[in-house]
Amino acid sequence: MKLLILGAHPDDAEWHAGGLATLYCAAGHNVRMVSVTDGRAGHHTLPPDELAALRTAEAAASAAIIGAEYCVWDFPDGELQPTLEVRRRIIAEIRSFEPDLVLTHRINDYHPDHRAVGQAVQDASYLVTVPHIVPDVPPLRQDPVVAYMPDRFTKPYPLCGDIVIDVGPHIETIVDMLACHRSQMYQWLPHNLRITDRIPPEEAERRQWLGQWYRAHLRPMADRYRRELITEYGEQRGREIEFAEVYEISEYAGTLNAPDRERLFWEFQR
Repeated sequence: MKLLILGAHPDDAEWHAGGLATLYCAAGHNVRMVSVTDGRAGHHTLPPDELAALRTAEAAASAAIIGAEYCVWDFPDGELQPTLEVRRRIIAEIRSFEPDLVLTHRINDYHPDHRAVGQAVQDASYLVTVPHIVPDVPPLRQDPVVAYMPDRFTKPYPLCGDIVIDVGPHIETIVDMLACHRSQMYQWLPHNLRITDRIPPEEAERRQWLGQWYRAHLRPMADRYRRELITEYGEQRGREIEFAEVYEISEYAGTLNAPDRERLFWEFQR
């Protein structure tokens, strides 16, 4: 199978969907992560051109850990709009890669680039089947399934827990991937969040700190969707799961029927 993750920035795919990406690769499936922007805005000291090149290299190192592919596009970070150009690029990407499952951001999110990618994917979903749109790339016969990556936003409505996945066994791999994004995890994000005083000086200690930080981010997701975890995994295991990724199925793309649900999310985990 093929999993396509369309994120706004290098590291969005790992942060929001690193567990599912790891599961797909471990089962021998193909994973392509795409950063629609070049990441040039995400730093407080590095020049934009230097940063964009660095973040592309960081993304490649991250993907190599699980055997995935990472593509960083050249739309400017922090300035993304759901334009026709972006929509056409996404249509061409979905058609050429022919994914079984596409993951992306929801359109209600704190970052305008995230919202823009989510909107562009939503707008592209049906059009991937229309021959006269982006005619140089053959159309698909049907839409792939599209799912929204997890977030904590509650307005206008919270993420619907259509799919809940225990990613606890894969936390260390996800953190290894995130640690490749040094410019973000150890520099820009701590600076932006005003927590630079918490960053240990030694590399091993930094990796441990990042693991603790990511776990603290992910743990509330399992608590919020505990009912869905119990439904999926049974009473005992569902209550014991600490770390979960949660996905909402988009109504704008392919329908997730029962066989596809098993094939896309569960068959390779059993």
